[in-house]
Amino acid sequence: MNHVFQYRLASSFQDAVAGLAELGADARILAGGTDLLVNIRAGLMAPTHVIDIKAVPGIDTLTYTPETGLSIGAAVTVNALMENDAVQAHYPLLVQCAHQLASHQVRNRATVVGNIVNASPCADLAPPLLCLDAAIEIQSADGARQVSCREFFVAAKQTVLRPGELVSRILVPAETADGQGGYKKLKRIQGHDLGIVGVALWRQRDRVRVAVSSAAPTPVYVGEFAADEPLASVQEALSAAINPIDDVRCTRDYRLFMAGVYLRRLWQEVV
Repeated sequence: MNHVFQYRLASSFQDAVAGLAELGADARILAGGTDLLVNIRAGLMAPTHVIDIKAVPGIDTLTYTPETGLSIGAAVTVNALMENDAVQAHYPLLVQCAHQLASHQVRNRATVVGNIVNASPCADLAPPLLCLDAAIEIQSADGARQVSCREFFVAAKQTVLRPGELVSRILVPAETADGQGGYKKLKRIQGHDLGIVGVALWRQRDRVRVAVSSAAPTPVYVGEFAADEPLASVQEALSAAINPIDDVRCTRDYRLFMAGVYLRRLWQEVV
């Protein structure tokens, strides 16, 4: 489907948020475009203006320090995250989950922030960020604010972003660096596919965290558990936290079953 919109290249965050404040709901932000442009072509979105933020200085910056942790700019691609030495060394769960996101070609364009802002229940990067206690930095004409990733998703395809706001970066704290983890994702086919259900598990010393995708209207943070917690208790908590549906890809019962299977496998492998 063809759709005509006005293209605007932002030179700074201030320029981008000023455009959002001026244009309101008729504007959309473009960073990678792997969701936005597909939705426009499918007729799911019809913005009058698209504001491109890729030229904003520092927006594709990915940094790590032992004191402050990991900072992921709004235009950092998924492949850039995966290939970063510091991420591989200190946040291996992010790398594992990123590898499950689409194909190499798509990951060259898709951004980490875009995967979160799109707020799909099956977002592959949501479970690790939930486990790692990431914060979302949000910019608007009124300044900046931060919200926990665990508070960012409010419904399917909906976040806490207000009109005129955009996400400038994701912050992963130093306190969650150097943990172990794993990610199991059920797909209809081998290779590149949307998740039917996904389970991420992260362990650091004697604590374990679990998060799930494709099993509720939003990605779900199940909680933190002691490493010596009985697996049955954790599985009970997981079942209570998620609320899967029947759809064309899978039944509710099979999603519930496979979430438990993946939790058990991850517990055996990581814990």
